[in-house]
Amino acid sequence: MDTEAQPTERDRSSHRDSPGPEGRSRFALAARIVDWLPGGRITLTLFLCLAFLLVLNAFVVQPFQIPSGSMEQGLRIGDRVLVNKLAYRFGAAPRRGEVIVFDGTGYFGDADYIKRVVGVGGDHVVCCDKQGRIEVNGRAVDESAFLYPGDSASSVPFDVVVPAGRLFVLGDHRSDSSDSRDHLGSPGGGMIPVGEVIGRADWILWPSDHATHLTRPSAYARVPAPEGAHG
Repeated sequence: MDTEAQPTERDRSSHRDSPGPEGRSRFALAARIVDWLPGGRITLTLFLCLAFLLVLNAFVVQPFQIPSGSMEQGLRIGDRVLVNKLAYRFGAAPRRGEVIVFDGTGYFGDADYIKRVVGVGGDHVVCCDKQGRIEVNGRAVDESAFLYPGDSASSVPFDVVVPAGRLFVLGDHRSDSSDSRDHLGSPGGGMIPVGEVIGRADWILWPSDHATHLTRPSAYARVPAPEGAHG
């Protein structure tokens, strides 16, 4: 005959509902933290929210205020854009036509900049054709949809091949933008290393009447790959 005591239904229920030592320890620690902090639960909640925002800002998205008129008229002075910091983290690379924020230290100046990608590694970028348009890999690019009204594609002629791992960038307000054209003789030849890109500008958040999603112009999507490139 089996003489081992069998747990009753009441025993099972009490074991199920009672937290184990580990659970009690966590609850006790949380309670001690709440008791220790001035303001208790409210202060703890604020600290947790702040920590979440700091992690979000460091690794996921970051607001960026437009400091100059170099990207007008699409991006105006004082506009706040949301920069997607994950856009190029998992093997993706900046594409022609995308608006990026990058660290210009050692290339443009000791600051963050926002420009449009015109050429990527291997691209042959020329200005200008007989109609005054930029050519990328032999294809003329119609920039009229975003170029500042009255501006030409460039008043400075150039003919460059973008090195691998670099980007040729221009502002949309060409007559008021210091960009790759102005640094062709500087270290790096005015080309920004892909590794210095902070992220892609995806949204204008503020002011609310100017809020919009920033998309890649179709004119750049039609540019062919450089000769010798393999897809």
